[in-house]
Amino acid sequence: MRTSVEISYYPLLVEYIPPIKDFISRLNDVPDLVVKTNGMSTQVFGDYDLVMQTLTREIKKSFELPHSIFVLKIINADLNHVHGSR
Repeated sequence: MRTSVEISYYPLLVEYIPPIKDFISRLNDVPDLVVKTNGMSTQVFGDYDLVMQTLTREIKKSFELPHSIFVLKIINADLNHVHGSR
């Protein structure tokens, strides 16, 4: 099954950008995932099991920083190639 996940990461630190960039970099290191980033969130597309295993591992790593917040939206479809919007 394919899945799409939209992620917003909020490290509650004064220097919040480096942990976000590190998290995104680690996602980009997984060859079978498609990762797209914009100013508001990061989208991850791929096989459900791979996406969820990767997110579990990388969120846990990010939680080594105190007080990190993740907001995720998950759908059981690959929206990477969906065109058109309102």
